[in-house]
Amino acid sequence: MNDGMPASVAAAWGVREHPGKGPKPGLSLERIVAAAVKIASRDGLEAVSMSRVAADLGASTMSLYRYVSAKDELVKLMVDAAWGPPPAAGPPGEGWRGAMSRWAWAMRSAFQRHPWAVRVPLSGLPIMPNEVAWFEQALAALHGSGLEEAEKASVIMLVSGYVRTLATTEADIRAAIAASGATPDEWMSAYPRMLATLADPGRFPALATFIAAGVFDAADHPDDEFTFGLERVLDGVDALVRSRVSGR
Repeated sequence: MNDGMPASVAAAWGVREHPGKGPKPGLSLERIVAAAVKIASRDGLEAVSMSRVAADLGASTMSLYRYVSAKDELVKLMVDAAWGPPPAAGPPGEGWRGAMSRWAWAMRSAFQRHPWAVRVPLSGLPIMPNEVAWFEQALAALHGSGLEEAEKASVIMLVSGYVRTLATTEADIRAAIAASGATPDEWMSAYPRMLATLADPGRFPALATFIAAGVFDAADHPDDEFTFGLERVLDGVDALVRSRVSGR
């Protein structure tokens, strides 16, 4: 019945047959995935292994293979669990921009709760249950925008790509700050001081002006960069929507 369907997809949608005889009582796919997510959140994605998950569950490694065929399958299930369901629908009359903004902020929150998830490369189009639910909500948000269906898909890819890219950058910066042992303000202010000693203002006049403006003297609020970028992305989409309206 599931010929050609990846095992992880069948498992996530509940269309794969349950394990045969002999699984450890109380063991389930949901418990396995939840244990793996807990390990990744605590110790990083690289710490997740079938044996580690089994040990945390008090089960044998082989018993896990009755539910998931390999670590790659487990990771796909973990990512979908980390996403969780999409945010609740907004108020009536919210409009496409408000709905897409809420959608993007909710996606960023999911990545902040599970920063390890941004380390998992995309392996295809949305197909897991929560992924599809998020896709459905974004399509619904763009209903009435006047965009063609293909354009809606492009907008969703643009917005989600922005969120994913910035979430990756934020995770990298947090890791760098933690490794330095400095506070965010100390880490940020060290950058212009170092540049000032290395970069000749005559050779880098624009950089000298930038340093003098004190942009990196203190860390910004974590939401500032995200807000700025998201609003510019949505400005671009808004221009497209308006062109469709004026064209009609």
